[in-house]
Amino acid sequence: MLVRGLTRAGYETGSVTTGMAALDWPVPDVVLLDLGLPDIDGVEVCRRLRESCDAAIIVVTARGEESDRVLALDEGADDYLIKPFGLNELLARIRAVQRRSSHPQPSSQQIQHGVLTVDMRTRKVTVDGANVQLTPKEFGILECLASDPGRTVSRQEILERAWDEHWYGPTKVLDVHMAALRRKLGRPGLIETVYGHGFRLADPKDPDEPDDPHQPHRRSRS
Repeated sequence: MLVRGLTRAGYETGSVTTGMAALDWPVPDVVLLDLGLPDIDGVEVCRRLRESCDAAIIVVTARGEESDRVLALDEGADDYLIKPFGLNELLARIRAVQRRSSHPQPSSQQIQHGVLTVDMRTRKVTVDGANVQLTPKEFGILECLASDPGRTVSRQEILERAWDEHWYGPTKVLDVHMAALRRKLGRPGLIETVYGHGFRLADPKDPDEPDDPHQPHRRSRS
């Protein structure tokens, strides 16, 4: 049914029924990936695809638990759509990931903010010199914050820049990615929550150490 709908919408479309067949398939522009596959778990397929290609990956699945979404997004999925859904919504998601993938990469620029280093050109991130592997969405969030360190960036601005300028979906998706980003950075205090406003990078000094040894360190969390 999806193949017929996508074909009518003008897409050149093919389908396979197993994870191994998907991994052997010529690299497409967009992958629609179910997690319930007969041979390999779809999350493993997502991880292998992300390691081997830059195709946009949209998970289309009946699994609606937050843990499933976090796992798939951590392994490189660009979007996550829970069944049942309409064809028009799917087409909108496909257009959105294609727009993002066609955007030119930012010019060479490396931002140093305390223990955090973000290279905008190579999309390389390090904390205390250790490489941090981020998904495209996680890097998009960090890029948004690091482009103007210290400025509070609203939730809507992050969604529009890291997802889509006409984002209309639930804002909860940002919380899922933000939690994963903080976890991967290993320093949750690097990103502060400004309640009622948005997020910002913490002061460039080590955000996990108190300013005054006699005073508790106050941090915001989402």
